[in-house]
Amino acid sequence: MQKILKALGLVVLAAVAYLLLWPVPIAPVSWAAPEDSGYSGAFERNERLSALEHLPLGDDEGPEHVVVRDGWVYAAVSSGAIVRMKPDGSERSVAVNTGGRPLGFDFDARGAMVIADPMKGLLRATEFGPGSKGAKLELLTSTVDHPQKNDPIRYADGVVVARNGTIYFTDASRRFAPAEWGGTFMASILDILEHQSTGRLLAYDPKTKTTRVLMHGMCFPNGLALSADENHLFVAETGEYRIWKVAVDASLLDAKTMVGAPGDRARVLLDKLPGYPDNLMRGQDGRYWAGFAKPRGAFIDKTAGMPWLRSLSLRLPRKLWPVPPAYGHVFAFDEDGRVTANLQDPSGAYPEATSVTETDERLYVQSLHAKTLGWLDKAAAGLPAPEPATAPPPPAASEPQTKGKARRVQR
Repeated sequence: MQKILKALGLVVLAAVAYLLLWPVPIAPVSWAAPEDSGYSGAFERNERLSALEHLPLGDDEGPEHVVVRDGWVYAAVSSGAIVRMKPDGSERSVAVNTGGRPLGFDFDARGAMVIADPMKGLLRATEFGPGSKGAKLELLTSTVDHPQKNDPIRYADGVVVARNGTIYFTDASRRFAPAEWGGTFMASILDILEHQSTGRLLAYDPKTKTTRVLMHGMCFPNGLALSADENHLFVAETGEYRIWKVAVDASLLDAKTMVGAPGDRARVLLDKLPGYPDNLMRGQDGRYWAGFAKPRGAFIDKTAGMPWLRSLSLRLPRKLWPVPPAYGHVFAFDEDGRVTANLQDPSGAYPEATSVTETDERLYVQSLHAKTLGWLDKAAAGLPAPEPATAPPPPAASEPQTKGKARRVQR
């Protein structure tokens, strides 16, 4: 019996030593988790997202970002491709394959595709139209001169192109590059658990081929969208459950010192959100769409001031890591931060809904891991389609006409 007890004691001692001392990839820091208002008020629980229709993706999955252009639906998927299909799912083909994992993408004024790929950097793709022999890929940038010269952009994430050609994008983490840490999802978990807030908002000028920092000190800055007048950017700071409004001419702002501080360069537009905000997309009628990749998790919030416990959690089997369950949730807000739509599916049947791409008739729902592209009729979502544009009325019969010329109608 003494030998058995001694052996058990050694096993327990070894287990305790492992849980306390085994190396982990993160160096967590203390932080203050904001209040969780839960599913109440503007985010009252509902099942409006549960009636999704689905477009097949074949062997692909994870339509993490979706753009509709010229009658085609483009979706970035986990295989490294950006696939293109008709709205009914037909004529599906690969438009571009980056060889990495494209996340955000947008189109510039010439129709080129600008892609944020955390495995590659900021890319531009051309010659990808129907009938082309293959897309041409060009690396725009993979470094920035801050905080040191040629500092690597490790996690290019969201991207949007302004009318003047400026490309705004996020570098979600300076600590965890997806190519080195098991992919985009794994790297995001590590960065948020560690909470060193090394992410930044960047701008690339295609004319000068230079990259500058608008804001740094963010915990996993993710999706972004331009305001209607393109004077501001909306930025989802995933790890802090909030969305920023940042002036496009901001420079080297530190998010850690900007929270609650007066000023017109940057301010928190939405905070204390009930989940991890992911992509942002500008919709119609003044709407901006966001999605929660996951709901908030009690473990992460309660251990905000206990970094050692977050380290310990990574020594457990991966199935026991503190990753919240799937919960479908997308919402819309306006430029003043008012929530104007709230669609949920508590079952999480469509996993990790990251945002919405809005057209006249549909809402295409993006996802990190879904095997289909979900969509919802706008009327079913409580968003009536916009009224068709009407032509100006013809001139009255009694109105004098200019001889030999048609009267010009002012528009």
